[in-house]
Order: sequence, then structure tokens, then C-alpha cells
Amino acid sequence: MQKNIKKGFTLIELLVVIAIIGILSSIVLASMNTARGKSANAKIKAQLANARSAAEAYYDSDPEKDYNGTAGDVSGDCTTVGSMFTDTASNMSAFTTVANYPGTPTLSCYSTATAYAISATLFVPDTSFDTWCVDSTGTSKGIVGAVATTNC
Repeated sequence: MQKNIKKGFTLIELLVVIAIIGILSSIVLASMNTARGKSANAKIKAQLANARSAAEAYYDSDPEKDYNGTAGDVSGDCTTVGSMFTDTASNMSAFTTVANYPGTPTLSCYSTATAYAISATLFVPDTSFDTWCVDSTGTSKGIVGAVATTNC
């Protein structure tokens, strides 16, 4: 006599496995989006830290220069021709070009003869601030909104 043995999975077993895989993948995807936002913020902060180095290279390249360049005081616009923010010799222009940042942050650049500040909106806002700022005093910090003066 031969036994009738069925091999395979039932429909219920397959549906349970598919449901478990779906739940696990949604958890992984949610945490990946958070990590992606944090890495974009880290890049914005690193770019602004590098901008500070480029600003010092700009300032140190000529003893007669100040932070204004030939443009005079700059308030808010990173593309003012003749300002330190458009200088290519110090590579400052690379750090004040929106295309070099993740997403499309709002960049703000301010300078006077003796000081400067650069800020960029973060990709994913923190709970207490939405913009990262660096300035000529060496300050790097999160702030709410755009920079209002030449200091963070």
C-alpha cells in the first residue's frame, strides 16, 4: 500500500511568510530614510566647515584683502560678483554653490570688511534648529531660520 504524502506549503503558510517579510522591509526602509537624511545633514555641515577653511585661504592670500572683496558688504546673496563668496582661487565658490549640496538648501552669505557668516538649511531639520551656520569667529552651530547678521 502506498501512502499519499503531499509535499509543499499551504496557502496560509505562504501568506504569513509574505506578511512577515513585508513588515520587516517597511521597518528597514523607514530607518534607511532617516539615515539618508542624517547623512545629507552631515554633508551640509562638512561643506560649511570646508567653506570656513576656504574663507581663511581667501583672507590670507593677500594682506590687502578683507572679507568683502571688491563687492563691499554682502547681505544674504552668495552670488554677488566680486565678493569673497564667488572667489575661485580659494575655492570659495564651490562651497557657496547650491548644486554642491544635497537637496536644494537655501544658502545665505553675509560679509563685512572684518567678518563673514554662511548658513544653509538642513535636509532634515533637527528638533531645535533648521539651519547650520559657520562664521569668521570659528562658530559652527545650528540656528533657527536664516542668519540675520555677520555672526551666527
